[in-house]
Amino acid sequence: MDTVDTAELLLPRSRMANERLHAMIPGGAHTYAKGDDQYPENLAPVISHGRGAHVWDIDGNRYIEYGSGLRSVSLGHAHPRVLEAVRRELDRGGNFVRPSIVEVEAAERFLATVPTAEMVKFAKNGSDATTAAVRLARAVTGRSRVAICGDHPFFSVDDWFIGTTPMSAGIPAATNELTVAFPYGDLAATEELLTRYQDEIACLILEPAGHTEPPPGYLAGLRELAHRHGCVLVFDEMITGFRWSEAGAQGLYGVVPDLSTFGKALGNGFAVSALAGRRDLMERGGLRHSGDRVFLLSTTHGAETHSLAAAMAVQTIYAEEGVTARLHALGERLAAGVREAADTMGVGDHLVVRGRASNLVFATLDENRQPSQRYRTLFLRRLLAGGVLAPSFVVSSALDDADIDHTVDVVAQACAVYRKALDAADPTPWLAGRPVKPVFRRLA
Repeated sequence: MDTVDTAELLLPRSRMANERLHAMIPGGAHTYAKGDDQYPENLAPVISHGRGAHVWDIDGNRYIEYGSGLRSVSLGHAHPRVLEAVRRELDRGGNFVRPSIVEVEAAERFLATVPTAEMVKFAKNGSDATTAAVRLARAVTGRSRVAICGDHPFFSVDDWFIGTTPMSAGIPAATNELTVAFPYGDLAATEELLTRYQDEIACLILEPAGHTEPPPGYLAGLRELAHRHGCVLVFDEMITGFRWSEAGAQGLYGVVPDLSTFGKALGNGFAVSALAGRRDLMERGGLRHSGDRVFLLSTTHGAETHSLAAAMAVQTIYAEEGVTARLHALGERLAAGVREAADTMGVGDHLVVRGRASNLVFATLDENRQPSQRYRTLFLRRLLAGGVLAPSFVVSSALDDADIDHTVDVVAQACAVYRKALDAADPTPWLAGRPVKPVFRRLA
């Protein structure tokens, strides 16, 4: 492992590249969660390449990477079987004036993987799929309001969701008023919301599971509640898809939504997402019905052949190699090691690992056990110095035991510094610059 001491981790080429990024690209990245404000000052590596569970920055440092591609690269970078499937299509053309046979094959493969869905339409990003689900729900119910789960952090870049965040600039107030929120796990509160807006709410949209398991009977109860009030139930399976099970949380918990959306791990880094669901709903965006047509999804690049080939390869690999079980096993090993290291160093109540084993995140708490961006900064600095790039502890199947062991060793070293900062009741001496910042904030 090529690692360097904190004092030497200067990243001069990455710093210059970040300046070039900001000069041309608003935010310095094409996803706000990848911005350099999410990392300690002057310690935001710009990536040269990746292979498996490792990435290299343009300064020549190698890191074990977690949260790969914001959870999209669950098999590891440059997976050979995925690349082989992609290369087969590259020489055959990528986009045509009529559907490719690959679209048929990809749809059949997806619906075999997610048997709770009856039809599917592919796109390139998750926001397009979730917004299509909302549009479809509004069309079939004739209602305007959307109810989102307020405990889940992100659904779409489109106005119906972004208007609910601190970054709502540019979105009309009238649009914001059409989105309301319900709490996860609380059927009574959700029923109260549906009663308050009786016959106004088109859909309930939520991640079916998150950092905590759904309470017993909750998802089935939510489905019954939605149907009793005439709403469409939408599961956002961007994260849970292929991490909870190959068929997502709906496959694991056995609760069938009306519509669901998939993406991220579906393409192992290649751009592909999916809207899936009941035939009678989905067909409203088709040609075989007599009602008003819904402009469901119509994307020039939605059926790009090599991305669909990547998705088919991913599904095959998951089925043949038991990837979901491996993700859980790796996550359990990592969580146990991190918790033991934190406890040993006396910070077990301050560095808290949460979530399903296949989707781990961590919280950094201050001396009063409150969430702290300053302590997160301290922790991230020490991880980077040890060759661990970890905005989360979300694993890929490319990790091995040596990677996990090294990560736990680096976490232990970081926790020793964490303890010193807690004893001083001030992490400032260990920050070496401004703290990292939350993605959603009103001012830059």
